[in-house]
Amino acid sequence: MYQFVIPLSGLNCMGCARKVEKALHANHDVEILTLSPTQVEVKTESSLKELVSSIESLGYQAGNQYELNLSGLSCGGCVKKLSSLLDSHQDVISFEASTTHLEIRTLLSEQQVIELVASLGYTANNSAVTDNSVAEEHKAITPDQRQSQTYQSEKGDQAAPDEQPAGTAQLQMLIQGMTCASCVASVEKALTNVQGVEKAQVNLAEQSALVFVTEDSDSLHQSILQSVKQAGYQGEVLQDAATQQEKQAQQQRQQQKRFKLDAIAGLVVGAPLMIWGVAGGNMMIRNTNDQLVWGAIGIVCLLLLATAGKQFFSNAWLAATHKRATMDTLVALGTGAAWFYSMLVVIFPDWFPMASRHVYFEASAMIIGLISLGHYIEAKAKANTTRSLQALVNLQPQQATVITEQGDKQIAVEEITLGMKLRIKPGEKVPVDGTVINGESYIDESMLTGEPVPVLKAQEAHVSAGTLNTDGSLTIEATGIGANTMLARIIRMVRSAQSSKPAIAKLADQISSVFVPVVVGIAILAALVWFAVGPEPKASYMLVVTTTVLIIACPCALGLATPLSVTVGVGKAAELGILIKDADALQLASKIDTVVFDKTGTLTQGKPSVQQVFTQTTSQEELLGLAYAAERQSEHPLAKAVCNFANQHDTQEVTLDKFENVRGRGILATYQGKPLLIGSLQFMQAENVATEALQDEIDECAQNAWTPVAVALDGELVGLIAIADPIKSDAKQALSALKSQGIKTVMLTGDNQHVANAIGQELGIDEVIAQVMPDEKAQHIEQLQSQGHVVAMVGDGINDAPALALANLGIAMGSGSDVAIESSQMTILNTSPMAVVHAIELSRATLKNMKQNLFGAFVYNSLGIPVAAGVLYPAFGFLLSPVVAGAAMALSSITVVSNANRLRLFSVK
Repeated sequence: MYQFVIPLSGLNCMGCARKVEKALHANHDVEILTLSPTQVEVKTESSLKELVSSIESLGYQAGNQYELNLSGLSCGGCVKKLSSLLDSHQDVISFEASTTHLEIRTLLSEQQVIELVASLGYTANNSAVTDNSVAEEHKAITPDQRQSQTYQSEKGDQAAPDEQPAGTAQLQMLIQGMTCASCVASVEKALTNVQGVEKAQVNLAEQSALVFVTEDSDSLHQSILQSVKQAGYQGEVLQDAATQQEKQAQQQRQQQKRFKLDAIAGLVVGAPLMIWGVAGGNMMIRNTNDQLVWGAIGIVCLLLLATAGKQFFSNAWLAATHKRATMDTLVALGTGAAWFYSMLVVIFPDWFPMASRHVYFEASAMIIGLISLGHYIEAKAKANTTRSLQALVNLQPQQATVITEQGDKQIAVEEITLGMKLRIKPGEKVPVDGTVINGESYIDESMLTGEPVPVLKAQEAHVSAGTLNTDGSLTIEATGIGANTMLARIIRMVRSAQSSKPAIAKLADQISSVFVPVVVGIAILAALVWFAVGPEPKASYMLVVTTTVLIIACPCALGLATPLSVTVGVGKAAELGILIKDADALQLASKIDTVVFDKTGTLTQGKPSVQQVFTQTTSQEELLGLAYAAERQSEHPLAKAVCNFANQHDTQEVTLDKFENVRGRGILATYQGKPLLIGSLQFMQAENVATEALQDEIDECAQNAWTPVAVALDGELVGLIAIADPIKSDAKQALSALKSQGIKTVMLTGDNQHVANAIGQELGIDEVIAQVMPDEKAQHIEQLQSQGHVVAMVGDGINDAPALALANLGIAMGSGSDVAIESSQMTILNTSPMAVVHAIELSRATLKNMKQNLFGAFVYNSLGIPVAAGVLYPAFGFLLSPVVAGAAMALSSITVVSNANRLRLFSVK
């Protein structure tokens, strides 16, 4: 017995779908599980090709059509090998293959086809795709899509900067050698200059880059790596999240070890020298003996600069050869100037007046030691910022139990292929996405969705990689492996968001791009001022001021201010079951003053059920028979509720002559030559059907917040079916929490005004907008925005997509449609409205943290640089030491990192 989910195209309505159903039943022994104009799910003994032949005999198309470019096939034997694999796969309908091209019609996704080709060692890349199932789904909302595109352009730059360009692949890279925001700008420029790169997002905190490319090829990899190398940095392309996380951890450990050794070396040499000077020891060159002693110390300091300080000088030299300046430039200039001046004084003391024969070897050594110590502490703290992402990567187990003819066998997760049967024992994690084919158990999905209550999974239920089997034993069939699991998609989305930049970061980037040259200019200007009007010894004062200004300036703090907050905030959101597409969404969410909820599936459970049946001039059995015959051809949630209720009461189906679905209103049909209308009260009124005869029943529905579905035959109301969709248990708490934060709450629903008002009153909603047609939701969002509101839209259906795209912030429920999720900037993996509250609270906390970091970095540099230049000297005789400047610079970076890590302590209220 096979089970197929077959995408369909060319069908216009459920009438067409019924033709497919009839043909399949006539030609094959099938059990149809689900049926719609876009797909049919069947259980059958027939082959896929036989089923497709029956469907296509009606003039419709079945399956997904892909065109892929192939590489790695060198001869006819390779083509034959690929053809043999595709022929043997039960989900492949037809194909044509050559050494360079593949046209295939299949039930598989494009990624699954690419992975199938890759299993033979060949490479397949997208060239032109026609996915019938997706095409049909989008075809159904083509007008809304046009609206959505218009709305997106009206939103300006709110989300566009960090959206993935259409039709691109993502490359994850590790970058070595970045120290400040100036380095980030240089790497981004080097990446985007490569032909084939659409966009690049560089993360200083993670020392990584996310590159969007038009195609994923080895030649493009080489071009990218070469461009990064020419810019003065080292890059590495990584294949998967686990590898990236492991490499990052290894790189962080190596950095910490190097910084620790450099700090120890610098402090061991510099601290005794500084203590000697503070205690009143001689640091002047007065005679030959002083020259010999300080000359030896100078050589020791030179060795220190060549070892512990090597990275600063080598990075500064690379930056100079590429005509840019970085933080390393400032450190190298400052420490180099202090050492060089001191050695000149030692070797040629006669060149300087007696008062200027002071050496500053302790400054060069202590600056290297203190900055390295700061980097060490910073690196340890930065490792904590990626802890949330590491936790996601660690969710997937390394081993799995595969069921073979010889019995159970342990294999590595990487060896799992599509269709494999896997056993999940109690206490084990699910290794890949799959469908339960045997057994029953409760699955803990809290690590992915944030939902604390385990979910019962039985036959045909879907399970996700990384979730925990709590009690029973399950047998599953692998349906998503490798990069195609829900967990892998979540990790990619989290990493992409962590690498993106909010609008607030643009100002910091603009300042950082000119920061170092400006600081060097200030240092030179300060030296000239001291030379012109400063006291004697002018040479010494010039050196101290110049070195101190160069050392105290810290573009590192500016560069880390926003990326670290974004990294921690996005990771924390993932822990709470909230996926954020880009950092702009964080900034937007913090400004929201109005939240609009779609009712069904968002505030309610999305599982409507019949509460009561009211009849007039007919029996309940006959009323249900009419309703069932019409509603079974509709995909509306209320229609499903009627059908389920009718099935529970063993209703006898009657035959209808005609059927027409009036979108958003109801159904028109013909029964025994008489017109049959089923739908809302507004639909009845529009068709001139009197409803006064059941007014008391209508009032009862309004009082109980039931939705009445009216049934009229031959122009006369014959009954009502009262349907209720239970309100989610925490919906009222979520709305109350939003109102306590000063946020206006709005509910959009197609329900009648009485029912909507009853639900709104029960939940305490500020504004209820009822009787909204599916294509009118976006108009209401636009109207709220025209009143000056910053609007978030929370929805889950295809008809919510235009409103989600138009809203300042679109939030999709993870249980909703793919189109809704694609149109939103945030996705709630669980179904709780409280997650919306948590998303807004976390966004505000993250933005506040960014502002604190930026403010601290700006204030530090705004105050530190003038003080280092000596502005306090004329009034107070105070001049900052280069050693203190080095400590202050290290402390500024440590402060920014520590403040960003405070976000990890964020907890929901």
